[in-house]
Amino acid sequence: MGGEHIGLEQAVAANRRAWDDSARLHQGNALWQELTAGFARSGYSAFDATMTRTLEGLELQGLSGVQVGCNNGRETLSLAAFGAERCLGIDHSAEFLKQAAILKGIARSDCEFLCADIYDLPSGIRCDFDFAVITIGVLNWMPDLGRFFQAVAGLLRPGGRLVIYETHPVLEMFEPTSKQPHLPAYSYFSEAPAVVKQAITYDGSKQSASPSYWFSYKMSDIVMGLIHAGMDITRFEEFPHSNREAEFEVYQNRQAQLPMSFTMVAGKTAK
Repeated sequence: MGGEHIGLEQAVAANRRAWDDSARLHQGNALWQELTAGFARSGYSAFDATMTRTLEGLELQGLSGVQVGCNNGRETLSLAAFGAERCLGIDHSAEFLKQAAILKGIARSDCEFLCADIYDLPSGIRCDFDFAVITIGVLNWMPDLGRFFQAVAGLLRPGGRLVIYETHPVLEMFEPTSKQPHLPAYSYFSEAPAVVKQAITYDGSKQSASPSYWFSYKMSDIVMGLIHAGMDITRFEEFPHSNREAEFEVYQNRQAQLPMSFTMVAGKTAK
């Protein structure tokens, strides 16, 4: 898994190319068909049960939200099911945002989408959102976690909340496709990114693609990154279920159960 050290701009550009190249693999499959059918119905949400409970507990009715790393927009559009209004999805993949536009049309939504690099947001962007959402896999594509959290915090009004639903960092120690998947294969303290040379898919299919870079972070990196960005953590839960590729399900329902995912809520310090 260990890879090379790489600069921020190089990593961002490489990851953008990889996501754009992979977008075609996410349209027309079973998940896409589920989304297009779902958003044709009022009140549809693509969030799973864990994130649904988390969002319901935050009482988002009438609030404005932003999702950073929105992919094809399915979750940004789903925020309407919780009463959120004036929502924005941000992603650096123009190809995935083309799919977001299709889903938006099906849902007849007034959500907006912005193609932008979170490390270099355009001037004039709103910075008064009531809440922000980050979900599965976003953190690990970020070459500088501290700067990322600072940028996300900058989109929130004072007192605004950030909701994270992510893969647990402990899971990064394991390789589910190895001959010994339950034996730790990587250091929890690894700093060099993994170089991925396969298309980015969720269904386990393997196709070659231009290199992308996956960064492993400790839970302390996440916590301290939020603190340094002026965020107060108000809720943190860990779960024994996977929220990523299907091959990781091999770690579920075991007597010696790993933490596999987590949710975290943090509020921007009011000034």
